[in-house]
Amino acid sequence: MISVSLVIPVYTGADYLADLIAAIDTVRTKWAEQDYPVKIIEAIFVDDHSIDNSREIIAKLKTSHSWITRLQLSRNFGQHPATVAGILHTSGDWVVTMDEDLQHHPDHLITLLERAVGERADLIYAKPTGKVHGKASRDKSSRLFKRLMVWLTGNPFINQANSFRLIRGEVARGAASACNYETYLDVALSWFTTSIGLAELEMEDQRFQKTGKSGYSFRSLISHARRMLVSSQIKILRLGAFIGLLAVLVTIMLGLYVVIQKSFYPDSVPVQGWSSTIISIYFFSGVILFMVSILLELVSTLVQSTLGKPSYFLVDRTKDEPLVAFFKSRNNANPDA
Repeated sequence: MISVSLVIPVYTGADYLADLIAAIDTVRTKWAEQDYPVKIIEAIFVDDHSIDNSREIIAKLKTSHSWITRLQLSRNFGQHPATVAGILHTSGDWVVTMDEDLQHHPDHLITLLERAVGERADLIYAKPTGKVHGKASRDKSSRLFKRLMVWLTGNPFINQANSFRLIRGEVARGAASACNYETYLDVALSWFTTSIGLAELEMEDQRFQKTGKSGYSFRSLISHARRMLVSSQIKILRLGAFIGLLAVLVTIMLGLYVVIQKSFYPDSVPVQGWSSTIISIYFFSGVILFMVSILLELVSTLVQSTLGKPSYFLVDRTKDEPLVAFFKSRNNANPDA
């Protein structure tokens, strides 16, 4: 039997937790009744110092659902650290991270699993097919932010990142153990695997649609961007090195041109010393830019090493075979499903 662990960070989920737990319980029952070779063994709710009565709701529901685990953080650390804390307490073959507000519905878990074993992937991100927030401007700004981060870091997987993730258990726990406070979880996951896929799903941010308020403030988004950049090897630094080197080469060629011109046409430059001054400024500016870019690239590499980027990581995908066989037989029995 393949096991699945759920990790749900909680901050303001009082209005959604009962429905979420009921939905998870329904999925667990369905899988058991239909003899699925997979089971949700635990749902870990990480209380990130919630500001409503989420704590009491989880504690109450835990008494009637033995598969619920509640972790209490000492203060508010943020969604990613809370997710990392939850992952480190999992034991499942697969780990699913999801939001507290039913934006990520448990009914989609089987779709994520089917995509993962079908592609031999270690990580599957949910990809929204419609307007998640009910506002085109909000969805567009989210996509633009991710594209900007991809351009700055050179990490193509950032564009796929979503908090609704299915992660192979050992990869999830390996990445989580490598994280410190400044590590961005999705960047850490890309250190451990590049076998990453997408599953298109219908998702709605009910909280944003009802209240007009996002789960993230502008300050939180800035913090996310900063940690994403700190965790990544910033590829744009190489552009600075290229520009610096190009400036050096151009000024060398320009210097040769001025020397030749001065030799054959000594009166062509009316202001003495002007050419040599400009060439010297451009040359040394290019050298400085090149050296600074190389230094920053080295610092970026050292930072990644400090943050826990591994030299290698081993993974066992042979345990997927029961699920592969199950989905194959199910699809053969229901070709139109």
